[in-house]
Amino acid sequence: MYRFLLSRQWVILTLVALVLIPTMIRLGIWQKHRYEMRTARNDLVSSALHAKPVPVERVSSPGHAVTTAEKYRTVTATGTFDTAHEVVVRRRTNSDGEVGFHVLTPLVLTDGKVLLVNRGWIPANGAQTAFPKIPAPPAGKVTIEGRLKADETTAASGIKEIKGLPARQIMLINSEEQARRLGATVLGGYVEQTAPDAKGGSPEQISDPGSEDAPLNYAYMIQWWLFAAAVPVGWWVLVRRERRDREEQATGAQSEETEPATV
Repeated sequence: MYRFLLSRQWVILTLVALVLIPTMIRLGIWQKHRYEMRTARNDLVSSALHAKPVPVERVSSPGHAVTTAEKYRTVTATGTFDTAHEVVVRRRTNSDGEVGFHVLTPLVLTDGKVLLVNRGWIPANGAQTAFPKIPAPPAGKVTIEGRLKADETTAASGIKEIKGLPARQIMLINSEEQARRLGATVLGGYVEQTAPDAKGGSPEQISDPGSEDAPLNYAYMIQWWLFAAAVPVGWWVLVRRERRDREEQATGAQSEETEPATV
């Protein structure tokens, strides 16, 4: 009854089904890993953003590599902004997708160490080769609050370092490079300032990291596994249909053979 399964057409169909099942299972497992990663990241960000602010010196130190657990932690720092050594970070976008600069200003702490502070985003009005006009930070001693971030690298961010940039312009925020440029002791990582608000709203505050859509990956995981379960069911439905069609054809042929000839 099932000899037709040995035909070329059905062998190919069966092999395709056998390949699709593990492939879809693996895709579901991949989506499961994505769901777990995004959920863990969302939990980490939420925990860090809602944690009680701590002095930056408790979390970072000169040469310190900010860990995943420390990333986005809200920290405070007291010092004086060094606008003479301020630089801008090229090709950064705001929440509306407009291209401009991030303003990176060293904050000289009370003990003489330096903290890199990303004060926010400003538009690129005119040629990007010229150093933009930047709103001044508060003068004198100030206490700021912000999110701790790890040093940027090409491997992690995908942003390529470019040589020969215009004066006081950089591509990546890296505390080791800035320590060499400043000739100072710089704390590892940098801080995205969230308070106090900039006067007149410029530089524009960098938006919260937000949450990734982990439930979407969960839905994709279920979808792929349902597809994997549907493949053998669909294969069996096709087999039964083929068998029924062949039986009907065989029955019809037998009826024609046994039917008496017309005189």
